Amino acid sequence: MKAWFVLIAAAGTLLAGDKIGRAPELPESLPWDLRLLSDPPEFRWIEEKKAIRSLIYLGENHLGEPSEVFAFYATPATIGGNDAGERDYPAVVLIHGGGGTAFAEWVWLWASRGYAAIAMDLGGMRPADPVIDTEIGEFLEDRGFDRNQRRRLSGGGPEQGHPQKFDSIGGETDDDWPFHAVGAVIRAHSLVRSFREVDPNRTAVTGISWGGYTTCLVASIDDRFKAAVPVYGCGFLYEGESVQKPAIDNLELRDEWIRLYDPSSYLGACRVPIFWVNGCNDKHYPLDSYMRSADQVKGLKNFRLEVGMRHGHRPGWEPQEIGLFIDSQCRNGTPLAVISEAELAKGRTGAAVESITDLKEAKLHFTTDDGPLVKREWASLPAILEGGKIIGPALPEGTRIWLLSVTDARGALTTSGAVFVE
Repeated sequence: MKAWFVLIAAAGTLLAGDKIGRAPELPESLPWDLRLLSDPPEFRWIEEKKAIRSLIYLGENHLGEPSEVFAFYATPATIGGNDAGERDYPAVVLIHGGGGTAFAEWVWLWASRGYAAIAMDLGGMRPADPVIDTEIGEFLEDRGFDRNQRRRLSGGGPEQGHPQKFDSIGGETDDDWPFHAVGAVIRAHSLVRSFREVDPNRTAVTGISWGGYTTCLVASIDDRFKAAVPVYGCGFLYEGESVQKPAIDNLELRDEWIRLYDPSSYLGACRVPIFWVNGCNDKHYPLDSYMRSADQVKGLKNFRLEVGMRHGHRPGWEPQEIGLFIDSQCRNGTPLAVISEAELAKGRTGAAVESITDLKEAKLHFTTDDGPLVKREWASLPAILEGGKIIGPALPEGTRIWLLSVTDARGALTTSGAVFVE
């Protein structure tokens, strides 16, 4: 492994709250050292002059040896050419899903929104550099989507396959992918908070699919985040129709995997404001597991449950509501509408709704189908907005699951949680 060094000029002095607090709801024994993860890891720049910069930082030990984690990093200054002032930018940590990597396009998207953004690879790999037209400031191609152009780091941690996620359970944790993923994300958070241009008191995290799963874990463990958005990912992977359930059920140490790595073991400690984004028919993270996960969170939470939402990296980072939610927590942005718990009253569906922005439309979404959640057909009916309330129609006969939605003047969609009819 190459020698490690820290570029002191790139870092600043952290402000109050630089250490991770330990919520009393967390399990007494954690696989992660929160004191160690609170400190910025050693790192080295690979490229520190381009619009999207690249670096390698120190990860968790892997099979007894220190591991390396690759990451892309950008700010509004790096993609625009202007110098950054001290503590200018809020920051966001970006966690890819299964089969993914550090996506430069995602980093560019967030830097364009006004954030310092860091995206790491959680499979011990380095993707190819992106193609950018620096003369006109246009992002052209993310070559990270081409797996053939990714290269294994000489000191990379575990790969992100099934054996590393499940079968390695037991004995030491340093060959467990979930252990490394959480450690790598929190280390990236500690690192980006140390950069002089970043305001460490305005940071957020969002992840897609397995990255959403990891977001649930880190938002429950690292209380320094001000906002979290798990897209698709959730806990209770060992129940219901989760595609991960058979793999977990086949483990000899099934209960140990659940205790250590299922988000259901940690979400009760989450106090970070959290925005739950998923599709109503997602097969990887089904709606019942998703709602059970959200129900555990005691702090501020909101929902965007979309009928027909596709599953993937770009579909997972495209919804404008993700940026609006994080803006509301990190940049004093206008909050999304919040729908209270949906309920039946006098034969009709309804809920209270709070919104600073004008609301343009409300709907009832429902399914009368039985069978696998991923195959159920959903339908929608118009609802009325009146006096801070959504007044929806009566539930159609045979409804099994339903929810309410509103769309505001920005076109931003938020929903209630999903209601399962017993």
